[in-house]
Amino acid sequence: MISDTPNILLVNPWIHDFAAYDYWAKPIGLLYLASILRVHGYKVTYIDCLNRFHPDIKKHTPSKADGRGSYSKTVIPKPEGLEDISRNYSRYGISEEWLRHDLLNVPKPDAILITSHMTYWYPGLFETIGVIRDIFPAAPILLGGIYATLCYDHAVKHSGADRVFAGAGEKFVLELIKEYTGYSADMKFNPEELDSYPYPAFDLENKIAFIPILTSRGCPFSCSYCASRFLVPKRMLRTPESVINEIRHWHEKYKVEDFALYDDAFLTDAGNHAIPIMEGIIDAGIHVRFHTPNAIHIREISGQTADLMFKAGFQTIRLGLETTLFDKRSSLDHKVSEAEFKQAVLFLKEAGFSKNQVGAYLLAGLPGQDTGSIIESIKTVKESGITPVPAYYSPIPHTGLWEKAILCSRYDLKNDPVFSNNAIFPCRKEGFSWEIISFLKKLSAE
Repeated sequence: MISDTPNILLVNPWIHDFAAYDYWAKPIGLLYLASILRVHGYKVTYIDCLNRFHPDIKKHTPSKADGRGSYSKTVIPKPEGLEDISRNYSRYGISEEWLRHDLLNVPKPDAILITSHMTYWYPGLFETIGVIRDIFPAAPILLGGIYATLCYDHAVKHSGADRVFAGAGEKFVLELIKEYTGYSADMKFNPEELDSYPYPAFDLENKIAFIPILTSRGCPFSCSYCASRFLVPKRMLRTPESVINEIRHWHEKYKVEDFALYDDAFLTDAGNHAIPIMEGIIDAGIHVRFHTPNAIHIREISGQTADLMFKAGFQTIRLGLETTLFDKRSSLDHKVSEAEFKQAVLFLKEAGFSKNQVGAYLLAGLPGQDTGSIIESIKTVKESGITPVPAYYSPIPHTGLWEKAILCSRYDLKNDPVFSNNAIFPCRKEGFSWEIISFLKKLSAE
């Protein structure tokens, strides 16, 4: 057992993939844990293997004005079974040399928390764990996050972590660390009340290019392609005052201009949540930019919400459209009708949003989907006067489409998550086609 205050190291692992880009991506869950541990007296250090602003990078890849940017990358061998994919496979993030150097320069950890993201990114996670184990062979490595939750048995069997935990780590992180270190702290927040959480520890980063914001957790919908309800079964809301105060904190203290909304259902019950948040931002004179990479629900867009989004500084609007085959979408979701889509687009245009600011996600590569339906959806979105944004489908365990995806795929999805990679069109019987991807990108951009 540890007699002094324990040192806890938190790590955001590498990505292994055919393509990766920082579209406002931060390990917000891990950094919530870091802040919770810090508030409870633990000594906390943080290593981000995806750090685009690592001090050893001689020439930083220029970021976009909104905070997005490219990761450093190193071409590596493709995973077994994907050798025929005609694209380079890379490790995204800092070099192994820099990771080893950073590990050797943090206080010796008494426990290590490592998160996980996309299920098919696990090879990068495993490599990260291997390097950590090499440097700190005796320190317990505790793995959580999305992959660990969705593919728990696979992670337990193959990851090399000492413990794998599923679900929201905020609820049990203090007990977990106590189990490994013997250090006990009285809980100073309520895991069931988001307003009681300390702000995520983004101050541990070298540079804050943008801040992700969660105004709520969970989603009231059960879309067949999405695992949100499995990952976060209970919907939780913050008060508008809490959200506004956090935005003011990052803006005034750290000069942050760009905020990415991580909510799965920001506009749901807008009158009691999104509307007072946006009105509060406007009334407080907080001049920042908001982006919605997780998409917003089209049905909830009214003239009032569109107008408030424009006045509050929303710059990047992504709509969760998925397909324009409205009469055939019941197997996907029940989120929107054709009339509701057209009305929402009209409201956004009337509020002042331009074509380049508003994009509609369109799922491509669904089980049984033909390319013609994707092309038709892209054309319909363009005709509406906004931008089509192809979103390539990744089969996800515990979702409504999972079993159908297994039957449709040419890969062994059930036993190896690496084959769920959306970049390879895993549910397209004809196999990967760079020509089709290029064509869809060109058609969307024309």
